[in-house]
Amino acid sequence: VVDAESSEGPVLASRHDDRVTVVGRFLRASRLDELPQLFNILKGDMSFVGPRPERPEMIQAYERDMPEFRFRTRVKAGLTGYAQVYGKYNTSPYDKLKLDLFYIEN
Repeated sequence: VVDAESSEGPVLASRHDDRVTVVGRFLRASRLDELPQLFNILKGDMSFVGPRPERPEMIQAYERDMPEFRFRTRVKAGLTGYAQVYGKYNTSPYDKLKLDLFYIEN
């Protein structure tokens, strides 16, 4: 397993990322990697629907590039969101933000 973040900082995983093991690919493909988030929903830290949670390092980077990203962080994160339903796997962060903001405003 390659630790890309030790030298480069936060890195988003790609579809064919060398850091993801065979077991990890299975967990992602079956969406079982999302199961622990159900506990966060039961605790009240998350909701079923809302913008997907982001790592703090990524939030800082996105806010530098897209100042309106701060509005997205004012609502509770969700297990699934408008951007996941209407976006695609390769939807850009800016397009995901537009979809999330549409959901928040409506």
